Amino acid sequence: MLSCGLLLVPLAVSTAACGGSASEQLSANPYDASDQITANTPDGKKKADPDKPLEVSVKDSDARITDVTATDSTGRFIRGELSADGRHWRTTVPLAAGTRYTVQVNTEDEDGSPGRKTLVVNTTDADGQLTATFGPESGEYGVGQPVTAELSQPIKDAKARAVVESALKVDSMPRVEGSWHWVDDKKLHFRPKEYWPAHATISVHSNLTGLKIAKGLYGGQSKPIRLTTGDRVEAVTDAASHQMTVKRNGQSINTIPVTTGKPGFSTRNGVKVVLGKESFVRMRSSTVGIAAGSSDSYDLPVYWATRVTWSGEYVHAAPWSVGSQGAANVSHGCTGMSTSNAQWFFNTVRVGDLVTVINSGGDTMTPFDNGFGDWNMPWKEWRAGSALKNKAGSTTGAAERQQDPGSDARLRPRI
Repeated sequence: MLSCGLLLVPLAVSTAACGGSASEQLSANPYDASDQITANTPDGKKKADPDKPLEVSVKDSDARITDVTATDSTGRFIRGELSADGRHWRTTVPLAAGTRYTVQVNTEDEDGSPGRKTLVVNTTDADGQLTATFGPESGEYGVGQPVTAELSQPIKDAKARAVVESALKVDSMPRVEGSWHWVDDKKLHFRPKEYWPAHATISVHSNLTGLKIAKGLYGGQSKPIRLTTGDRVEAVTDAASHQMTVKRNGQSINTIPVTTGKPGFSTRNGVKVVLGKESFVRMRSSTVGIAAGSSDSYDLPVYWATRVTWSGEYVHAAPWSVGSQGAANVSHGCTGMSTSNAQWFFNTVRVGDLVTVINSGGDTMTPFDNGFGDWNMPWKEWRAGSALKNKAGSTTGAAERQQDPGSDARLRPRI
């Protein structure tokens, strides 16, 4: 049974009269209302300016607009507002650049007869486009792997940042609480409050295409990525006891005697994420600022090297220090172990797995300038780096600048 009243439709404006006569009129085929409708759309083949709202009005004083439905080329509804007297309608959200819109306008004349006019509007392409390059590449990773987004242009304005961030989507199964954090004007990192669940699926995509970000700047297409996580593998090295404990899904699977950085070269404390694995690396002290000929200089072939910082901190085979492993810290910052243990570790972990150091004399791993130290930032502070103020506990905050991963710091191994 139908009752008379007002039906609210979020993405289209609709009004209707109650009563039998109106129902009969609305059921009739609508007349062509082209002569009654005027719009601020360009004539001929010209395209509309997306910076201006789309407006529709009635010319005939005895007619009124009853309903307007506007959709883009993908079928999404565009919000608009109809004046109280039914004589004027306009969009209330920015239009997208380079987009085709279909606008259906329903009218009613003085006799209550329904009319209709359909407009097709194309907006001009944007002079500037913003895209996002997501990382890492699609594939399987450890539960500590952050998601990154590198923008094609710097975004400094707080409102523009909010528009961009709201269009960068990270969906996971199972669902987790997570947030983007602005590292600098062009780079964002996304991580959950806790580590990713084991065997999760993470889909990352952009809704920037055609979206107005700032005057003259619109979003372009960005390639999506799909990540999965494996088992939760984490290694915890206690620099004081010289032991590394490796766990899989919370269960200890190996305890390895190790050596870490000696005084003056103390290994960084905190959570690190595996960045890559190299079965062979030539490690030279000159790459980390140790002068040739000094007592600390070295030039060594190193096997089964698992990288955890861009500046050259590894977990690797160190057969020359087997006598100190489990007893003393004698390295230049890396975590050294026997060749067999290093090969086992190399074959056990994957990129994105967690490597944590505790009880070292070194500083804490920084969040962004030397790899992925994201997990060392408290969640409240991480959320403060989001541009979306409507998120609980989140404000626009200052972000730390990340070192360019393409710099020489990537190539500086130490032992």
